[in-house]
Amino acid sequence: MTIRVLHVAAELYPLLKTGGLADVVGALPPVLAPLGADARVIMPGFPAVLAGLEDLRPVAHTGPRFGLQDIALEFGRLRTNGTGLYVIRADAFYGRPGSPYLDAAHHPYADNNRRFALLGWAASLIAQGADPDWTPALVHAHDWHAGLAAPYIRAAEAAQRRRIAATVMTVHNLAYQGLFPASTFGELGLPAPYYQMQGMEFWGQVSYLKAGLFYSDKITTVSPTYANEIQTLAQGAGLDGLLRERAHDVLGILNGVDYAVWHPSTDPSIAAPYWAEDMDGKAACKRALQQRFGIAAKPDAPIFGVVSRLTEQKGLDLLLAALSEIVERGGQLVVLGTGEPRLEAGLKQAALAHPESVAIELGFDEALAHVIVAGSDVVCVPSRFEPCGLTQLYGLAYGALPLVHGVGGLADTVVDASLENLADGIATGFVFEKFDLASLTRAVKRVFALHARPDEWNATRRHGMKSNFGWEASALRYVDLYQRLVPDA
Repeated sequence: MTIRVLHVAAELYPLLKTGGLADVVGALPPVLAPLGADARVIMPGFPAVLAGLEDLRPVAHTGPRFGLQDIALEFGRLRTNGTGLYVIRADAFYGRPGSPYLDAAHHPYADNNRRFALLGWAASLIAQGADPDWTPALVHAHDWHAGLAAPYIRAAEAAQRRRIAATVMTVHNLAYQGLFPASTFGELGLPAPYYQMQGMEFWGQVSYLKAGLFYSDKITTVSPTYANEIQTLAQGAGLDGLLRERAHDVLGILNGVDYAVWHPSTDPSIAAPYWAEDMDGKAACKRALQQRFGIAAKPDAPIFGVVSRLTEQKGLDLLLAALSEIVERGGQLVVLGTGEPRLEAGLKQAALAHPESVAIELGFDEALAHVIVAGSDVVCVPSRFEPCGLTQLYGLAYGALPLVHGVGGLADTVVDASLENLADGIATGFVFEKFDLASLTRAVKRVFALHARPDEWNATRRHGMKSNFGWEASALRYVDLYQRLVPDA
């Protein structure tokens, strides 16, 4: 029989994306369908989301809640692949231009606590039968924005004395926890006992992520290594104790790549198609990238590409410190991203100092991200910590060898180009284990050493391109989890 699953999230590619969360939520529901899971998604009615749907129909009106007089739930389907999507129509909360989370001054919206409490609460209404034509047996929440889905469902179960739905909470990044003042708890309409240490209280604040971790039946995260790391003091972000207590409920399932979107043989965004056995188009993509960013058209200069939020978490401060090693050895660096002003300024200064070798574009552009990955020889993901990472997987698919710090999903997906691994034909990139400048610099030197041996470089690149990190294997693990939680479905 088919298991009905409701995914709860704030982002979904191609409608709205600020990071890898959107790629996951966009790719997972369609691949679940052939495996016996009828998956739909519920999201806030952001303008970009509404614009990407067709056949919208009303499902329910909720009446007053969170200071709003009327909230509508509507259902439609993505124009791209037909995925079913519930949207919460609350224009006072969601009808704002720009970022879904930040105002024009790049500060979190003051009412984010209510905006995303509404997301979790609306998901609980769907689970209780708000849509008479479709009721999920399982609710799968993604990151802190959806963290209140599980406590709202648990509270409804207690009030109604019946089982409503199984719940799964997926952590895409434990560092982002949805913390709000304790005074805001009263706005949520949850039972008073939910605000305690054995609940959603976190050092005198309300934590939406902790709420999801505490009240969900199972917890998943986006790579096996990260599932272990978040149970340690070093990477547990203050929640390691809770996660260790629930260790038997924590599961790491690696994110996948949607190769219908990310594959150089079919990508409409890049200068020329290519694939593992015919790499001629890669050179054209490299020339196009150099021209696009105005750096020197040097076919033999290895290009190091970065598509990332510009934050210390992503290790861009370390990469900036190692930039002289790249430039002095004849390499080039191309960066697309936005983030911390200090890092933006440092990269801008480097581009001014080395205009033929370094270029940066602030912001995010999905098509340009494809252009960078296709044209680069190396993609850099030197993160301090990385739950999964998708950029290194895109790099593998496009023959851009990943240069990564050996943590989280980076450790699970990139095989270091050590002498032994090169000899065995299993190397796919460059991994440095210790997060410091000396270790990254040694890895950069190894990039240039391998690049100077074209046969070994090309063999490593081909092996990486033949790696398969599609969603099929991960989707099977999710379906297995769903079936264990809803055995009667």
